Amino acid sequence: MPVPVSMFVSKPSRLLPPSSLRSPQHYTTQQLWDIVNPIRLPSNHHGASFSNWAKTFHCTPSNVFLPQSSNQLPYIFDLARREHTTVRATGAGHSPSDIACTNGFMIRTDNLNRVIHIDVENQVAIVEGGMSLHKLHSVLAEKGLAMSNLGSISDQSIAGVVTTATHGTGVNYGVIPTHVLALDVMLPNGQVVHCSTEENYDLFQASRCGLGASGFIIAVTLQVEKAFRLRERREVITFDDAVYNLEKLASGAEHAKLWWFPATGRMRYYAADRTYDPPKPVKGSWFWDIFIGFHLIQFLLFLGRYLPSIVPLISRFAFWLGGESPSVVQDESHRIFNLDCLFSQYTTEWAIPYERTAACLSELRTWLDAEHRDPKGLRPHFPIEIRFSCPDDIWLSPGNGRKTCWIGIVQFKPYNLPVSYRKLFSRFENIMASHAGRPHWAKAHGLGPQDFKRLYGRGYDKFVKVLKDVDPEGIFRNEYVRRHVFGEDISTRVYKSYTS
Repeated sequence: MPVPVSMFVSKPSRLLPPSSLRSPQHYTTQQLWDIVNPIRLPSNHHGASFSNWAKTFHCTPSNVFLPQSSNQLPYIFDLARREHTTVRATGAGHSPSDIACTNGFMIRTDNLNRVIHIDVENQVAIVEGGMSLHKLHSVLAEKGLAMSNLGSISDQSIAGVVTTATHGTGVNYGVIPTHVLALDVMLPNGQVVHCSTEENYDLFQASRCGLGASGFIIAVTLQVEKAFRLRERREVITFDDAVYNLEKLASGAEHAKLWWFPATGRMRYYAADRTYDPPKPVKGSWFWDIFIGFHLIQFLLFLGRYLPSIVPLISRFAFWLGGESPSVVQDESHRIFNLDCLFSQYTTEWAIPYERTAACLSELRTWLDAEHRDPKGLRPHFPIEIRFSCPDDIWLSPGNGRKTCWIGIVQFKPYNLPVSYRKLFSRFENIMASHAGRPHWAKAHGLGPQDFKRLYGRGYDKFVKVLKDVDPEGIFRNEYVRRHVFGEDISTRVYKSYTS
C-alpha cells in the first residue's frame, strides 16, 4: 500500500555533506541572512536575473542563490518562509515557458551536480538533481553505460527532465521519468525523503512530474543500460503515405519520429535502432551546414518577418537542403537522439491518444493548407515534429494511461527577434485539444485546474493533495504553479520578454 503523505518516513541522508551549522530554527532571521549571503549572487551578477534559453521569458528574482551543497538549502527555505516568499529551483532554463520564473527566491542548481553512486552491474546511476544530461552522458560513458532514451537536447538538468516529464520517442518507451527508480526530495522543512514505488509512494508519484512544486529534488536514482550506438535510417515520404502507414512507421524502429514540412506536403522519417557496430557519423560541411543551413536560413527567416509570403519558400528550401535520397547514420546514442535546435524559438507541443494521430494530422493539414492558400494566412515555420511514447502511470504525465503521439510546432526567432505566433499556436492548440490533447508541462499553455481535472482525473486531485500536504505554506509554488495548478489569477504574460 502507498505510504500516506502525512506519514513520510525520513532516514538519515547519505546525500548531505557534514555541516557544522545547527538547524535553521536555531537562528534569527538576520543570522540566516548571514549564513546564506556567501552563496547569494550580487544584483549586478549576470546570474542575478533569469532568461530562458529562447529569451521568451525573463524574470528578476528578489534573491538568487548558488549553493555549493545541498546542506545549504534548508537555510534558504526557512528564510523564504520567514520572508513570506517562494523558492524556485532552476537548471539550464531550457523550458520554453515561465515554469522556472519567479519574483521570489531562485536557486541555481549548477553546482549540485555530484555523482553519488554508479552501479555498473545493475545498471543504476544515482546523481544529484542539478547534473546536466551532457555531464551525465560523460559520467555514464566512462562506466560503459547510457540512458535508454532521450529528447532532442541534453542541456537540461536531470531534475528538470524528471519534474516536467520530458520525453524522447519510441512506442515501447515511456517519458524519461519512467526510468527513475527513486528520488531523494527535500521538503520545505529541510527534511530529505527517499521515495520510490515501495517507499513514500505518493511523493514519488507527485515528484516524477512535480513541476518543481512537490519538493527540491536532491538526487535521482536512474535505471540505465549498457552503452549503445544507434543506427538511424532516414528517408523522405509524402504526407499521405505517412498517415496511411502510420502504424508501420511508428513501430518500424525502436525510436521513430517524423518531421513534417507542411509547405512541401512531405515528411522526413527517422528510424533508429540499437547497434554495437562502429560509428559512422555524418560528415559535416561548413559551407552547407553552417553557412547555408544556419546563417542563410536565419537571414531568410529574418526577411520572412517582413515578407510572410516567402516563408513557404524558405520551408521548401530547408527541406531540399536535407536531401531526398535515403541515408543511414550510425553514432553514439546521445548524438543520434540529440539535435541542434538552430535558432531561439517559440514552441508548443501536445500529447494526444495514439489512435487519434491520423485524424489529428489530417485536420492539421486541412487547416494549414487553407492558411497557405490565403494570401493573408498564417505562415508556420518548420518542421512539425511527431513522436511517440508508450503508456505510463505517472499522475501528471501527458502519457498517463495511454499510448501517445506528441505533436510540436515552432516559430523561429531569427537573430532573437520576435515573430508572430500567438494566433498560429492558438489554432493549433484548439485542434490538439479537440483530440483529447494534453500540453507538455515545460511548454507554454493556457490550461488551468478545471482542464487538468478533466484530463487527468483522480491523478490531478492526488497531486494537488500532495502539494498541500508537503508544502502547506506554498514555499515551492511559483507563479506558474499558482496559475496552472491552483487557478490563481496571474497573467500568463507576466514574464514575457517581448510582445508578439
